[in-house]
Amino acid sequence: MKFDTLQQGITFYENYARIFGFDTRLYSIKKRKFDGKILLKYCVCNKEGFRETPRIQAECKKKRPITRMGCKARLTLKLTNDQDSYEIFSFHEGHTHA
Repeated sequence: MKFDTLQQGITFYENYARIFGFDTRLYSIKKRKFDGKILLKYCVCNKEGFRETPRIQAECKKKRPITRMGCKARLTLKLTNDQDSYEIFSFHEGHTHA
C-alpha cells in the first residue's frame, strides 16, 4: 500500500489501531545523512518495549503503573525508490497482551 506523504501512512495506522482497540506511538526514524529525508518510520503499539527502571528508587514519589509489556505489533513505512511516496515496508499485527 502506498501513501503520498508520511503523515497519511501514520494516520492510516492510527485509524487501524482505533478500529482494533489499541493505541499507537511513533517510535523511531532513520534519515538520510546528506539531506535529512526520512527513509524509515516506525509506528508501534503503545505497549511496545519495556519501561526503564528509575536510577534512584528513593527519588520516586509516586510509582507509575506498568504499561509497556513488550508488544511486537508495529508498522514500518519506507520511502519508495522514486523518492516521492511512502509504502508499508513491514507490518506485524500480533499483540502480546489483551
